[in-house]
Amino acid sequence: MKSLRTSHAFGIGLLGIAISACSNNNTEDLRVYVEEVKSQQTARVEPLPEFAPYENYIYQAGDSRDPFSLPMHSSPATQVAGPVGNGISPDFNRPREPLESEPLDSLRMVGTMERDGNSWALVRMSDSTIHRVKPGNFLGANHGKIVQISESEVELAEIVPDGLGGWIERQAALALSE
Repeated sequence: MKSLRTSHAFGIGLLGIAISACSNNNTEDLRVYVEEVKSQQTARVEPLPEFAPYENYIYQAGDSRDPFSLPMHSSPATQVAGPVGNGISPDFNRPREPLESEPLDSLRMVGTMERDGNSWALVRMSDSTIHRVKPGNFLGANHGKIVQISESEVELAEIVPDGLGGWIERQAALALSE
């Protein structure tokens, strides 16, 4: 029992020595640094500018037309007449070709082939599939029909909406990519 008390007393003594060793007040450099930082002059922050208060506006439609519908004109002479009857429209009944599933800017012309006076262009899709096309085939999402193939490009005639309920034809090209 005496040895247990002795070992306890010895352990408490060692603990006291360890604690007193850790309590060294050698923090003078930290105190000097804190004083130095506090003594530095701080920059003056400009106050935020004053903003005018927001004024609420309550929209009351009343007898006004719906802003999301087309305007209704009272006289037919003032209506905008688009080229609805110009005879241009895509053929929606023909079967669609594989290269019409992607927009024209995602297709790349990678080369040409010629045999017995017939020319073909090699066109790569975004999934790296290469297709052989000839004049009369269709490319792109805008009903683009191949008109001519040269060594450097594929010329197309696209049929696009004109924004007035009709269709217009525009020229486009798919250039050979390096």
